[in-house]
Amino acid sequence: QVQLVESGGGSVQAGGSLRLSCAASGYTYPPNCMGWFRQAPGQEREGVANSYGGGDFAYYVDSVKGRFTISRDNAKNTVYLQMNNLKPEDTGMYYCAAGRSCRGRPTKGDFGSWGQGTQVTVSS
Repeated sequence: QVQLVESGGGSVQAGGSLRLSCAASGYTYPPNCMGWFRQAPGQEREGVANSYGGGDFAYYVDSVKGRFTISRDNAKNTVYLQMNNLKPEDTGMYYCAAGRSCRGRPTKGDFGSWGQGTQVTVSS
């Protein structure tokens, strides 16, 4: 049974940093795609970072480029999201997801497994 468990969320002031982790279990091989999505209240869930090609490639949406870094440890089936220089607009529930086939910007339809989410709150 596939399971994704996120951790590392919290409350920080603008300019601060957080590191999210997502541990995947139940996989025989590391997922090809592991991405991070976020959802603010009343808004659609959006993909913000994607590690695909087994970790050989990374994609970031423009709003987080230069501030967020996605990385993964395939030996541990774990993906991380280092978030620096956080802004209030980064506030939301952050979800980890895994999928078989994806490229570029993460889209919900490409990911079949989801974590329960971890809350990130950035105050001004």
